[in-house]
Amino acid sequence: MTKQRQQEGTAMLPSNLHVPDDCRAVSEVLSRVGDKWTILVVGELGNGPRRFNEIRRALGSISQRMLTLTLRGLERDGLVTRTVFPTVPPRVDYELTKLGLSLLEPVSGIGLWARQNRAAIQEARVRFDAAAEGARP
Repeated sequence: MTKQRQQEGTAMLPSNLHVPDDCRAVSEVLSRVGDKWTILVVGELGNGPRRFNEIRRALGSISQRMLTLTLRGLERDGLVTRTVFPTVPPRVDYELTKLGLSLLEPVSGIGLWARQNRAAIQEARVRFDAAAEGARP
């Protein structure tokens, strides 16, 4: 076995570790939390309970259907609660659950990382595309 140097504060895992159930779990979770609208909705609900139209106005360009689908998916996964108040017209509030609140920090971190590194990624794409274009016969 090759010796690996452990960085301080980093858990060492074997480089050949592949557990299919773990891969499926990660894939399932990333498919829920990795899309644009989920990140934005979770971020907005991190400010406290919101009504449907408050979320929609805050996000701007999301369609009613996409917001409905996103909220239903988050509710199904236990990340959001939907509370209906018996008023006329009915009032519905959406709020992050304890599990949803635990997602807020990593989602915020991904959003921050994306904003901070967008220009570098775009520059890398331009360099890659130019090199690929130059390599074509």
